Amino acid sequence: MTGAAAPPKVEELKPHPVKDQLPNVSYCITSPPPWPEAILLGFQHYLVMLGTTVLIPTYLVPHMGGGNEEKAKMIQTLLFVAGINTLFQTLFGTRLPAVMGASYTFVPTTISIILAGRYSDIQNPKEKFERIMRGTQGAMIVGSILQIVLGFSGLWRNVVRFLSPLSAVPLVALSGFGLYELGFPVLADCVEIGLPEILILVVFSQYLPHLLKGQKVIYSRLAVIFSIVIVWIYAHLLTLSGAYKHASPVTQNTCRTDHAGIVSGAVWIRIPYPFQWGAPTFAVGEAFAMMVASFVALVESSGTFIAVSRYASATPLPPSVLSRGVGWQGVGSLLCGMFGTGNGASVSVENAGLLAMTLVGSRRVIQISAGFMIFFSILGKFGAVFASIPGPIVAAVHCILFAYVGSSGLSLLQFCNLNSFRTLFILGFSVFIGFSMPQYFNEYTALKSYGPVHTHARWFNDIINVPLSSQAFVGGTVALLLDLTLQNNDNQSHKDKGMHWWDKFSSFKKDTRSEEFYSLPFNLNKFFPSV
Repeated sequence: MTGAAAPPKVEELKPHPVKDQLPNVSYCITSPPPWPEAILLGFQHYLVMLGTTVLIPTYLVPHMGGGNEEKAKMIQTLLFVAGINTLFQTLFGTRLPAVMGASYTFVPTTISIILAGRYSDIQNPKEKFERIMRGTQGAMIVGSILQIVLGFSGLWRNVVRFLSPLSAVPLVALSGFGLYELGFPVLADCVEIGLPEILILVVFSQYLPHLLKGQKVIYSRLAVIFSIVIVWIYAHLLTLSGAYKHASPVTQNTCRTDHAGIVSGAVWIRIPYPFQWGAPTFAVGEAFAMMVASFVALVESSGTFIAVSRYASATPLPPSVLSRGVGWQGVGSLLCGMFGTGNGASVSVENAGLLAMTLVGSRRVIQISAGFMIFFSILGKFGAVFASIPGPIVAAVHCILFAYVGSSGLSLLQFCNLNSFRTLFILGFSVFIGFSMPQYFNEYTALKSYGPVHTHARWFNDIINVPLSSQAFVGGTVALLLDLTLQNNDNQSHKDKGMHWWDKFSSFKKDTRSEEFYSLPFNLNKFFPSV
């Protein structure tokens, strides 16, 4: 008689292991792809950052009294300075593969400068544009000082030391998800070209790698280039066929490929130079308002820096390195003020998302993209061709890239105890308020043409309205304050918020990987007190 059969072996269920470095990244910070592939990837990053670079001047220049020529010059200047700032950030800042581009955070303050009474009597449009630009330059130069001081003095390092994985979740997630208004709402302005773009991009980037598994699918890594070229040709054929001949002016401006006016306004060769619009002018109130906008951009960039480090397969950023990066971002904003870009420097959220889509976090790729920015900013006509990509196509790309940045914030939840009611409250409340409060401020502004705080001093209104209109700033600030003040049991709270996973990265010297990723070349670390 045989013995009883052994009971079936039950597979033990285990949670996914915590990873302080994101696995499965093809090329991390220090491992560049082959040169031909790196050049194509760099050009793709250049294409992606063009969206914000074009949209901001397109919105601002008409309000400033400028035409197509001024718009083309402003775009060229933004590109030129963005290329320089990106090189500075990758060489001397955080050393992360972060593109330093324009930011929508500075737009409300710039609008306030545009509406200042001292410009209302100027009849000559060109003179009005230059005078407003000089006022914006002065405010930006003063505003940049705040970032420089906070970064290079190490003050921002002392603030970031209190940031835990739990409080970083809303900050990083809302840096991406908070830009939802620049996604589908803009895509829907011309759905016949925006929808094909998002569908083709999803197919190329997500489905093809699985369908052609085992083969080198470089076109999935270059999905943005291929999808934009296909849909751009399709949009141009619609334009040539007369599909928008009898459409409304708004539809023609968003759908047609020949209504941007950038190519006609651009010159063949032009090198932007400091104070090209004239000597900057200064107003105390506007300077204070721009300082607040710079601080909000600093907070938002801190969240995007964390996302970039995650998608570049680097270790969590040491506070000293993040502070150093903020200091160089301030230098970038100073250059923006000197050259007259009409905007400040900030980490490009869309390019951070592109790191995730391509699985390439190489520093060299971003430096090559900076070369493209400088090159095409000088050769104005050639750069203007790429800058004239219709906005709905760009918005379709944003739908995916912003989502990637938002999900990088959610990935930090792996360090937290999600069975803790304290964790759940801080997480849920900060994310909800991060969406809800800015939504109220933005809806109020859209309805009334001014924010909830409305006094005779525009600069004071901006000091209150601009920070509270930023999802990342509100959500991140609320999360950090709750995380610091709601302490039930010090040791338990420390573990619940995941701080024990980040303790070894609190100092630059505690982990050898941090030195590998973030050390400055030529032994320059000793010159930065924040390190």
